[in-house]
Amino acid sequence: MDGFGPEEWQAVLLSLKVSIWAVVLSLPLAVFVAYALARWQFRGHQLLNGLVHLPLILPPVVTGYLLLLTFGRRGAIGSWLEETFGLVLAFRWTGAVLAAAIMAFPLTVRAIRLAIEAVDPKLEEAAGTLGASRLWVFATITLPLILPGLIAGVVLGFAKAMGEFGATITFVSNIPGQTQTLPSAIYTFLQVPGGETAALRLVILSVAIAMSALVVSEILARRAARRISGR
Repeated sequence: MDGFGPEEWQAVLLSLKVSIWAVVLSLPLAVFVAYALARWQFRGHQLLNGLVHLPLILPPVVTGYLLLLTFGRRGAIGSWLEETFGLVLAFRWTGAVLAAAIMAFPLTVRAIRLAIEAVDPKLEEAAGTLGASRLWVFATITLPLILPGLIAGVVLGFAKAMGEFGATITFVSNIPGQTQTLPSAIYTFLQVPGGETAALRLVILSVAIAMSALVVSEILARRAARRISGR
């Protein structure tokens, strides 16, 4: 197979950029929501849980359309963001970040929540009785113990963001060099006569990136687990 062309490299680099930003920006909220679902009982608990997992159930195109209605230039939030901060999301790479973050959010939250639920609450309660604040208890007790699950959540979110297609193409379209991510580029090449070779190259690269991310996450998670157990 011939080497990658400029359009292919643009799609690859944009996908990496979008996926990294999607995970980085959504991770603090994902940790907070996971902790709330795992540790707190409050009115609306099931509603929050349902909203978090809604992107997994809805067709991605529906999610993208809802984003367009809400964050488009005529949407309630989108128009406010443009008027107040000059920030435009629809048909911009920043919108691709938002779409990828929303689609990856449920997987990240679930992995972190399971890790938190596996931590014995008595450890946190014991630290609390010594006068430590909730934030300090989380930072010094809970966070180190859930580190393998946190890493798994980050990798799952990154992989989902890299493969996101339906919501992204609906919300930001498929503009080469601007919003065309890796899945969108594969789709485009498959619609062009003779584009199968380029599509195959991108498919192979997608698999390689996904497998590399899984291997790295497994190594990091095992190191974190060994450190926690004191081995």
